[in-house]
Amino acid sequence: MDDELRERVAAAGEVAALFNALKHGSDPDVGAIMGPIMGENPEFRPHGDEIPGVLAPVVEEVGEMDEAARRERLGELAPDKLAELEADDEADEHVLPDLPNAEDGEVVMRAAPNPNGPWHVGHARMPAVIGTYKERYDGEFVCRFDDTDPETKRPDLDAYDAILEDIEYLGFEPDRVLRASDRLETYYDHARELIDAGGAYTCSCSGDEFSELKNAGEPCPHRDKEVETVREEFAAMVEGDYSAGEMVLRVRTDIGYKNPALRDWVAFRMIDTPHPREAAADYRCWPMLDFQSGVDDHLTGVTHIIRGIDLQDSAKRQRFVYDYFDWEYPEVLHWGHVQVDEYDVKLSTSTIKGLIEAGELTGWDDPRAPTIQSMRRRGIQGRALVDSMTELGMSTSDVDLAMSAVYANNRDLVDDAANRYFLVRDRDDAPAVELPVVDGDAPAPEAGHPPLHPDHEDRGDREVPAGRVLVESPDLPSEGERVWLKGYGCVRYEGDELAFVDADIDVVREGDVDVVHWVPAAEGLDTLLRTVDGDVRGVAEPALADVDPDAVVQFVRVGFARIDGFDPAATDEADGPNGSEDLLAYYAHP
Repeated sequence: MDDELRERVAAAGEVAALFNALKHGSDPDVGAIMGPIMGENPEFRPHGDEIPGVLAPVVEEVGEMDEAARRERLGELAPDKLAELEADDEADEHVLPDLPNAEDGEVVMRAAPNPNGPWHVGHARMPAVIGTYKERYDGEFVCRFDDTDPETKRPDLDAYDAILEDIEYLGFEPDRVLRASDRLETYYDHARELIDAGGAYTCSCSGDEFSELKNAGEPCPHRDKEVETVREEFAAMVEGDYSAGEMVLRVRTDIGYKNPALRDWVAFRMIDTPHPREAAADYRCWPMLDFQSGVDDHLTGVTHIIRGIDLQDSAKRQRFVYDYFDWEYPEVLHWGHVQVDEYDVKLSTSTIKGLIEAGELTGWDDPRAPTIQSMRRRGIQGRALVDSMTELGMSTSDVDLAMSAVYANNRDLVDDAANRYFLVRDRDDAPAVELPVVDGDAPAPEAGHPPLHPDHEDRGDREVPAGRVLVESPDLPSEGERVWLKGYGCVRYEGDELAFVDADIDVVREGDVDVVHWVPAAEGLDTLLRTVDGDVRGVAEPALADVDPDAVVQFVRVGFARIDGFDPAATDEADGPNGSEDLLAYYAHP
């Protein structure tokens, strides 16, 4: 990267950091601004490995500014961005563009999940956007399970409910829930009408044979069958008289069409594998997605469809069917794929399922899995994910979701309610250190009393016993130097003990000593903290025994976490919920 490009990156980074900090009311983060910067400046992308190093000092400088200074600086550099921040609340609510030809009370949109497994994080984009549009236009949200492939994308019976739970977690409730596998007779009826209209024919060519003909622009030899013959052969398909690969029903389009993918495409095929749902297990003749989805969109009154930019041919195929039936095709919006940073696991249902089956992940809610179930168990609120997804907009280009943006949104939602507690981590590279607190310049108090929340004095404080304490080894000062035990007081490190100095907070205000967290060695709770990067063991303060499961807390200087389970009887002999741990918590974010 040359000096000129480095200056441009730094300038773009300063604007993005200022905007991000003011928008979220928190300090900026390199990860949160990387996505927007790279998206708006494609020429930066070849230097992706170097960009964070250029941005880090810029972000640090913005982090040291107060809000007034940030606003003034952003006004100097990018007044349009400052004006965007200062727009009224109505404008802020509409981060998504208006739907074309949309009328209040008349918009119907659908999410059409394939229930081959619970949702990964990327799946959240569709219900987040559809739910947001539903609220804006007082419209209707249809959830239709496209489960007409019992073989290649075989439905998981548990996924139907899991997906509906994910939609609820995101803050939405579908107005209608349909399963395509319940609607086979409807698709058969429309296929018969299409056959009668001359719009479909049965074909027994092998896949390779038809592909060769299609690519050469030559008609299939079955294309001109009599309608009655087609009806009879389709009836035999419905009765299950053919095996997989023996017969298909094709939509008659234009064999000379420029795009070969649109030439006489398959509407129905035979599948020998029974559907896992008992209600659909006897069917062998199954519609292809383009036919099934096209019919359902019309019958359910869908007015606007959102689909990936790579699925543009789907709309073109379906329009042939719509033309045969003289139906009006819905408005279509295309968008690019969304990628999510932070995770080492690919955004793929089959990949995640394979890792679970291999024992490399403990389940769909393993914090290392990029799934909605995982985020929910970590204590991340669905609203934070929805806001982050809608902020990506509707670009037809691929977009990157920075998890730091989700975390910033979630922090705004949970910070006020999350009480504070201490957790001392005991890591291989930074083991916890146990030391006695003894009388020094003044008698050592028996306990510390840090507040439950620094902004809510009415919540009171916790009692954290002193005596022998644990601290994280990087927090120990040099021999003879002082450190402030948060909520307790100032102590001096004297080799094998901590000597109490006093409780005068001025030494902290003047910046003379560092502030560290700590826990009692004897009374602390052995804790397992599950994180995206793996499990971390440690000891938490005893006051957490009074915290209910599902509560989100902030471990001071560590981050937010959701309390998963607690066993007050847990000892080495009577194990807690995680083997030998008293407390299980799931890490959310810094």
